[in-house]
Amino acid sequence: IGAVVDLIQAQPPGVDITVITDIARRRMRLDAELGPAEALPPLPSLGFGDPLLLRTLIGDLSIRLPGAFTVDVSGDRMIVIKAEIDRGTLTIRFNRNLAYAANWHIFIVWMVGTALVLTAFSILFLRNQIRPIQRLAAAAEAFGRGRPVANFVPQGAHEVRRASQAFIAMRRRIERQIEQRTTMLAGVSHDLRTMLTRLRLELAMMPPGDETEAMAADIDDMEAMLEAYMAFAKGEPDEDTEEMDVADAVAAIAARHARVDVSVTTRTVGDPVVALRPGGFKRLVGNLVGNAAKFGRTVEVVAEHRDGWLTVTVDDDGPGIPEAQREAVFRPFVRLDTARNQNQGGTGLGLAIARDVARGHGGDIRIEDSPLGGARIVARLPG
Repeated sequence: IGAVVDLIQAQPPGVDITVITDIARRRMRLDAELGPAEALPPLPSLGFGDPLLLRTLIGDLSIRLPGAFTVDVSGDRMIVIKAEIDRGTLTIRFNRNLAYAANWHIFIVWMVGTALVLTAFSILFLRNQIRPIQRLAAAAEAFGRGRPVANFVPQGAHEVRRASQAFIAMRRRIERQIEQRTTMLAGVSHDLRTMLTRLRLELAMMPPGDETEAMAADIDDMEAMLEAYMAFAKGEPDEDTEEMDVADAVAAIAARHARVDVSVTTRTVGDPVVALRPGGFKRLVGNLVGNAAKFGRTVEVVAEHRDGWLTVTVDDDGPGIPEAQREAVFRPFVRLDTARNQNQGGTGLGLAIARDVARGHGGDIRIEDSPLGGARIVARLPG
């Protein structure tokens, strides 16, 4: 367009410019027509909302055209440009495709815009696919910690729905198995307790003596063993999580296990209010403190709540637990009689039950060397 205007302006007055307009039509695909002079309106003030093509053409033509001009891009196929020259008003029409082809940065803008739109759609699509996976992971974690999983419905892609349905089926099988085991153990416990009660009544009807006292002690041991076996076999009861004061609970457990020859001290660090299953937590700490009080004379209990975790540390000054046997003591019915006092009672289930409770909360238990000289047992629970 600038070249056509410059050629026409360079011709002397009276010279026919038809040759120039023909060349523009054939070579440049520009339809140029010279008309009488007319007053052209001033260029509009362009803003961000105006078409990018209009802003680009006005910017380029302002550099290449010496006089006033107008640009009309309202047509569907053609763009019309009018420019003031010495001979009058030159009107140039051309196809819109020529303007887009000449302005490569418009193509880049379209390409970038399309990429942004596709990226936005991709993010929305992936977010809709990831959200069901996150819900499935949260439900599995809650079920693993023994917490209720409410209003969980399979959603998302076909594969995610299949995984969710498999999780629901697995959860139902586990719950049904636990219910059947609990029912069976309740029946066994009832029958055994009935027999022990009968033996105790028969023993009460016998004349007192050394033999009857020994038999009564054996019955007491059998009842204690039965309680321990049933407690381990039942696992954790169906208990909801609620906020509890850990400091008060640990202090009460320590007071219950303290004796004249056993000192039990407690200390709490951080916020003492933690969301736990109260019965399970008291059972866990009670087993750890009771185990330490059996084999030591000094027991220290520290409960530390920090960064979303509750850590309960129990130290004693007893004989300790060899490193090679620290995993074995968590197995049911295992007692380290060679390292600990053989005269101490017990069924070998205290630490096994404690670890079962800790893992039911989503945590675990480990054994270390205690600065007091004995064993240090560390229970770590989320809360």
